[in-house]
Amino acid sequence: MKAIPILEFTSPPLPHYLSSGFGIIAPGRKHPNRRNIGVFDLLVVQEGCIYIMEGGVYYEVTAGHAIILRPDRHHYSPQGCTTDTAHYWLHFNTTGVWRETEEGVPTLPPVSMEEKSFTMQTFAIQLPQFIKLLKPTAVYRTMQHLGELEKESHRNWARWKHQQLFQQVLEQLNASLQAETPPPGAEVADQAASYLRQHFKQQVTARSLGEALNFHPVYIARCMQREFGCSPFEYLLRYRLEQAKMLLLQTDFPVARVAEEVGFNQAAYFTSCFVKVEGLTPRAYRKRFSHA
Repeated sequence: MKAIPILEFTSPPLPHYLSSGFGIIAPGRKHPNRRNIGVFDLLVVQEGCIYIMEGGVYYEVTAGHAIILRPDRHHYSPQGCTTDTAHYWLHFNTTGVWRETEEGVPTLPPVSMEEKSFTMQTFAIQLPQFIKLLKPTAVYRTMQHLGELEKESHRNWARWKHQQLFQQVLEQLNASLQAETPPPGAEVADQAASYLRQHFKQQVTARSLGEALNFHPVYIARCMQREFGCSPFEYLLRYRLEQAKMLLLQTDFPVARVAEEVGFNQAAYFTSCFVKVEGLTPRAYRKRFSHA
C-alpha cells in the first residue's frame, strides 16, 4: 500500500460537525456505495472489519482503526463483512481550505487575517485518512457521547456540545498521527517559538537562540520555516508587533515606551516595522480605535 495520505485543513474556519451515529453491519453486508457525497465520512471500527476501496486504494478498517472518506471521491466495499462489525460514523465538513498531503508537516502556509484591531494567523489541522488509534477507548467514548446527544440536536446547547466533542475527536485523531509519524523538526520549532515568546522583550540573536535550544541556528530556522512558514526573527517580529498593538490599545504609553516594552531598542525602527506590517504608524493605529 502506498503511504497513507494526510488531510490538512486550514483553520479558521474550523471543520464542523454535521451528524453521527453507531451501527452494526451484519456478516455479508457492506458499507454503502457512495460517490461524491459532499461531506467527510469518519468511520471508527470497534469490533470486526470494514473493507473499503477509495481512490484505487484498498483499506481493511479493523477494530481500533479509523478512516476518513473524502467528500469528492467514490468509495465502496469490495466485500461484505465476515462478522458482526460494530462501528461509529460521523459526518463533518469545512468551509475553509483543505488538501491532501503525504508529508508529516504543514504544507499550507499560515495566512494573516485582519480581525479589527488584531491580526490572526491561520493554522493547519492535520488528520490521518487511515490510522490505528492511539487511545481507541477514549475515541469510542467520545463518539458514543456524540451519538447520545443526537436526540437533543434540536436544542442550541446540544448543537454547541456537538461541536465541542467533535473538536475532541479531531484532537484524538491528530494525536494518533503524531504518535505514529512525528513531524521532523516540529518539536524544535515549538521550542523555538516558546523561547521567542518568553524572551521577546530581550535582545535575541541567532546565536543565543541556538545556544538556548542546543541546535544549530540554521537548523532551527529550517524547522520554523517548515512549521510556521517564517524565520525565527520574522516570528519574533510578528509577536512583538502583536504585543505592541495590545499596549497601544490598552495603555496611554508613548510610542517610544511601547517600543521599549516589546523589545525594540529604537522607536524609529519600531515605527518603521509597524508601518511595513500594518500599513500605518503606531499613532495612527491607536487613533483609529480611539473613542475620543
